[in-house]
Amino acid sequence: MPLSRRDFNARTVLAGAGVALTGTVGALATAPGALAADDTDRHDDGHGRPGQPGYGPLVPDPAGMLALPAGFSYRVITHSGVTTLDTGESTPSNHDGTAAFAGHRGVTLLVNNHELKGKRAGWAHPVPLAEGLVYDPAAAGGCTVVEVRRGGEVAEWVGVAGTSTNCAGGATPWDTWLTCEETEDLAGKNGMTKDHGYVFEVDPADRRANRDPQPIKAFGRYAHEAVVIDPRSGHVYLTEDASGPNGLLYRWTPPHGFRHGRGKLRTLAPDAGVLAAAKCFDKAGQFVDDLSRATKVGTVYGVDWAEVTDRDARTLSVRKQFAAGAVTRARKLEGMWWADGGTYFVSSYAREESPGAAHDGQVWFYDAKRRTIRLMVIFGVNADPSADGAFDGPDNITVSPYGGLIIAEDGNGLQHLFGATEEGRTYPLARNQLNIGTAAEPEYSEFTGVCFSPDGKTLFANIQEPGIMLAITGPWRRTKH
Repeated sequence: MPLSRRDFNARTVLAGAGVALTGTVGALATAPGALAADDTDRHDDGHGRPGQPGYGPLVPDPAGMLALPAGFSYRVITHSGVTTLDTGESTPSNHDGTAAFAGHRGVTLLVNNHELKGKRAGWAHPVPLAEGLVYDPAAAGGCTVVEVRRGGEVAEWVGVAGTSTNCAGGATPWDTWLTCEETEDLAGKNGMTKDHGYVFEVDPADRRANRDPQPIKAFGRYAHEAVVIDPRSGHVYLTEDASGPNGLLYRWTPPHGFRHGRGKLRTLAPDAGVLAAAKCFDKAGQFVDDLSRATKVGTVYGVDWAEVTDRDARTLSVRKQFAAGAVTRARKLEGMWWADGGTYFVSSYAREESPGAAHDGQVWFYDAKRRTIRLMVIFGVNADPSADGAFDGPDNITVSPYGGLIIAEDGNGLQHLFGATEEGRTYPLARNQLNIGTAAEPEYSEFTGVCFSPDGKTLFANIQEPGIMLAITGPWRRTKH
């Protein structure tokens, strides 16, 4: 049922008293697993006033890997071309989306995407074609499962192979991982022998459950980025990273009587449920064609949903099936994270491909109950990405158990992990020092896969190229401003 203008105005009034990062009130502390606020980051500036948020300036790493605040340290968990799987083959390259799950006896299980597009021959370290776990033997991508034991030992094995361009994804409420293919390649294109552009489920705790991988066609075939699931309604929300035209925010509604759970998604018919794309409108009831139109933190839009007619996109990409005025678009819809009764999601930047104002990143919050989205954080265009201090290009995100968000940067120039507090202030948490360019023209790979361990003591993150998973520990405390 579409939202009426009266419904929308009532719900935006309520939303103004709700979620965080607006510079007014903070509610990210309500995220699952949020810690008590006994310790804060209100450092005194010497004059009895609180100083900057976060953990202080970043200290250069003598090893040339990761600059962190004083008191923090890191450990390399996997490194493509250096570490190996339990079969002796190299850890695959191009680490991307990651989630952490609690295993038995203090074990942490991480599912790690490998964003490898196209044929296997094009990559030095593709995901190995493990028997029984292969979708398309021509494709280089997939996921690995990384087991970190209490004593520090690490093991790694294949979760799914023969998929393509596994970018982000999302954890399910039943502790499995949904890996997303950011491609639209059909069989016969770029060397592929099967169609791609789907979501696959990977169970980190049960290798047998991953055999004979099947795409979840009900979620549609397009350039998938990330996915979250509403544990109350069962709705699935998905982002699309695409251009020409810009991508869409999707919602999948389960068919009547369907119950989520381990192994259930692969049983769905290709046309099961309803796949729809977001259509936004402002307080005056005016249609919003692109999220780049919003320039002020706190902007709220109502959301209706327009049904997709051909979700498998055999002849025309899903995002191209909608006429002007039918859906709301955004450039580089990226990471998502479920918390506070909705999903935080990212639009990484907007330039000439978007009709609104240029920016270097937005973070939005979709309130599932009120069916509204609210602009939580916006980054102005970074005039000098090579200078430390400013951030641009938010990508993967996670809600921190210590309050606020932790964001992986995929912008130009320097690359950081950075935090955004409940009041919308940002602070640096890590800087990638691994130069994969030259001394004259340095280049630093993006951060990906940011997530906390189940106990909240370790932050995992990846340097995408060459493919390095890192575990960061230190004096975590509640962010307060």
